[in-house]
Amino acid sequence: VAAVGDMTNPLLLALDGGNSKTDVLLVAEDGTVVSRAAAGAFIPHIVGAPEAVASLAGAVAEALAAAPDGRVSLVAGYLANADLPEEEDAIAQAIAAQEWGEHVVIGNDTLAMLRTGTDAPAAVAVVCGAGINCVGIRPGHTTVRYPALGRATGDWGGGFGIGKEVLWYATRAEDGRGPRTQLAGMVAAYFGRESAVAVATGMHLGTVDRGRMHEIVPLLFRAVDEGDDIASTIARQQADEIALLVTNTLRRLALLDEPVDVVLGGGMLTSRHPALLAPVIEAVVAAAPHAAIEIVDAEPVLGSALLGLEHLDALHGRSGSPTERRQNLRAVLATSQGVRT
Repeated sequence: VAAVGDMTNPLLLALDGGNSKTDVLLVAEDGTVVSRAAAGAFIPHIVGAPEAVASLAGAVAEALAAAPDGRVSLVAGYLANADLPEEEDAIAQAIAAQEWGEHVVIGNDTLAMLRTGTDAPAAVAVVCGAGINCVGIRPGHTTVRYPALGRATGDWGGGFGIGKEVLWYATRAEDGRGPRTQLAGMVAAYFGRESAVAVATGMHLGTVDRGRMHEIVPLLFRAVDEGDDIASTIARQQADEIALLVTNTLRRLALLDEPVDVVLGGGMLTSRHPALLAPVIEAVVAAAPHAAIEIVDAEPVLGSALLGLEHLDALHGRSGSPTERRQNLRAVLATSQGVRT
């Protein structure tokens, strides 16, 4: 690999930070993965941007061991919990202070999911995993984004939101305030407690890890399969919310009547459960008949790398082949082991 700053072969450090783990790739200009490492959750909204970035230092050092001088031309991070411009700026400053590279570009992880699924210049992506978020792009238009800060900013769902909703229904079923649902017994049994309310109070007291809230989602789908009405209601509400994000974003970009790619990703959507996916597809196609929908299983760090390479092109005044780069990246990311330093 050529030296950093050598215009013939600059290097990119691509970061994809999520609520459970962070992927780190050292990538050559043609999309070849030079080295790879992983860190834990990226949670600047909880610990602050400097500490969240510092938590990546070990993994970054592992990846940069393969870079001459231990630095790169560009650090591109597309990260969960970088939801507001102020948060992006704070993260960018924290990364710049680490001196991992000459330039830094930061964006939300929904942008990485979008580029993971398509190279099209106009597209919409929804991520529904631990949380839920959406982004839409179209040349000549302002990128459509959402604050994604929870109910206070109009958001509903994702794994943590669904978990809370299930506990709401389950505890009300137990004390008589709501209709019966088998979710109550399923949640209690899964967490080894005598009742669903014991699970909820355990999460409040810290005796049950609140970070496990998203583990309730598979129980919801199981209850749907077993004919539980409450579970079906929750699943349908999530489907409606995902479809609304897509169609509203297409409307704001004036793409409802245009050919457009719609990328769906995150654990809830990649489960491909029909109770969730079928209503989404039906509603999107009804509103936007020319939309092409893709469910993305590939690692979002693929999109982080592709977006970073686009920025690298701009820095060096040239462009690479998106197809070649995607193929080179997939050659590593599609394997179970990948490249490790």
